[in-house]
Amino acid sequence: MIRPSFEKWSGYLSGVGTICIWAGFIVFSRMGMVGNLNAFDITALRFVVSFLITVPFVYAYWPRHLPLYKSLILSACGPGALYSMLMFSGLETSPAAYAGVFANGTLPIFTAIIALFLMGSKLGGRGAVAIAIIFAGGMAVGYTGLIAGGREALQGIAYFLCASFLLAVYFVCLQHWKLTPRQAMIVVNVPTALAYLPVWYFFLPSTMASASTGEILFHGLFQGIGPGVLAVLLMAYTVQKLGPTVNAGFAASVPTVAALVAVPVLGEHLGSVAWIGMGAVTVGLLLLLWRR
Repeated sequence: MIRPSFEKWSGYLSGVGTICIWAGFIVFSRMGMVGNLNAFDITALRFVVSFLITVPFVYAYWPRHLPLYKSLILSACGPGALYSMLMFSGLETSPAAYAGVFANGTLPIFTAIIALFLMGSKLGGRGAVAIAIIFAGGMAVGYTGLIAGGREALQGIAYFLCASFLLAVYFVCLQHWKLTPRQAMIVVNVPTALAYLPVWYFFLPSTMASASTGEILFHGLFQGIGPGVLAVLLMAYTVQKLGPTVNAGFAASVPTVAALVAVPVLGEHLGSVAWIGMGAVTVGLLLLLWRR
């Protein structure tokens, strides 16, 4: 009786850790987009660092029980280069609130739909209500930014929705194909770095020469260690212990934390509607976890 309880609470803690790292990812990526680095450069910095950290463990942790095509699907759909490029491209023209609402707030919806078709996992009435509350709360958090957006907002929303769908596929396949967190870390970082870094170096535009050494080091270390390694491990652990839909519920809480972090870092201010939205996200997440 003790072990399941410990595993459940450790899953909750890893979900909270994912929220914190992913909120930082959104806010600091937005900061980089309005600085001297472009989306290609930040993606490259992330995978240089995460590759150096994970490559020594390839032989020990590569998921040999999976066919190569399944490993490549996980690498393509996970929080790798394609996901990062979609997020960075959206953040280049859209505020952090958009990313929180549309990239993270829609994750439980996509995850529940994919899990239903792929695994036959039914959400239930209470879970559906919880997801609706979380999404509505996320919309409230980003309300000010949403009503102020113009035509560029639609482009940013499209990027974020595509990123959300990719990550939802990754969450469901992660559980369906039974990967451990360490295997997930390897299968996301190593193939992505080997595929992306040569393309970036030889073919993609770079503004890194205009960035300061401190800016390069900050984004390389934060993106590589935080989202690149720790978040991948924590997300996989949460999926393993609580399931993909609950993990997506944690991810959907990112808009609230990102909005709070954006206040001191980006100088964004929160209105009364945003505070109401934060409360709604908290209630929805608690209701989703109550299903456990």
